[in-house]
Amino acid sequence: MTTTMETLAIKTENKFRTLITKQAYKKGEVICSMPSENIMDKPNRFTVQIGRTVHTHVGKLAALNHSCDPNVVLDTERMLMIARRDIEKGEELSFFYPSTEWEMQAPFICLCGSANCIHVVAGARFLPLSTLETQYLSKHIREMMIELLNNTKQHLKNLQKA
Repeated sequence: MTTTMETLAIKTENKFRTLITKQAYKKGEVICSMPSENIMDKPNRFTVQIGRTVHTHVGKLAALNHSCDPNVVLDTERMLMIARRDIEKGEELSFFYPSTEWEMQAPFICLCGSANCIHVVAGARFLPLSTLETQYLSKHIREMMIELLNNTKQHLKNLQKA
């Protein structure tokens, strides 16, 4: 099994970049390690959130586009990109951006066209639980969602007392 960036290629078409695989992968197979040398405390369009306040520039993986029906997940604890389903050679790779991003630095309109499209990609904090439950979520996103729910629960209790 090859787990380096050598199995990936960037394709540019009409000024848009996509990440393409040079080989097939089975569901659950590690595609590559994620670069983590360039740690930042503030996000930009080319970073992935890997902790509550930690972001990393991911090199070639910055060409990894969003999909509401993605074929890969980014395991930010082990810093691995993993096949979410079987992937054919030459297929474009995509992941669900809110699986790693709490609040997007540059929200955008989603044009993926999947049946479960979220339409606006702004980060996990803006999505209903019913949507998030269908996706792989990074540990920091799960923890932040639990914290948000607990705070909401406490606010509701306070409102009932008023």
